[in-house]
Amino acid sequence: MTASNTLLKSIQIQVNGTHQHRLVEPRTSLVDFIRDELGLTGTHVGCEHGVCGACTVLLNDEPVRSCCMFAVQADEMRVTTVEGLAPERGVMTRIQDAFCEKHALQCGYCTPGMLIACHALVADNPHPTEDQVRDAISSNICRCTGYQQIVDAVMYATQAEGK
Repeated sequence: MTASNTLLKSIQIQVNGTHQHRLVEPRTSLVDFIRDELGLTGTHVGCEHGVCGACTVLLNDEPVRSCCMFAVQADEMRVTTVEGLAPERGVMTRIQDAFCEKHALQCGYCTPGMLIACHALVADNPHPTEDQVRDAISSNICRCTGYQQIVDAVMYATQAEGK
């Protein structure tokens, strides 16, 4: 191992159900690891300060800002990105489909983080109220939709589940 390789840390992360074993620099953010090392570009980089929510992923089933943590901190953990929400490639989840049906996206920049936040909410509470949806997405910034369509999409998706 060369001197530069000694600075690399070995990590093992399960991303979207696939085990990843990589050497990373300790300073590599989780969002950069996901996008640059794994090529999963659905997770967006926005503010890089944990404010906008564009980089939200699930870490052991809990939503986290991937720009605010290092990849080495996720060692031995499970990460789910927006690409990992659907049961199989080419199939949308009920919430993803509802986002389309209810026009809950425009430019799409916030959409991956919003979908992750909504997925986490519905996983814990399959039939949330509008106020609970608003609370769940309140820490994600969207400049296009005005949020109402996102709330409508989650309500539509969760009501459709019972039918």
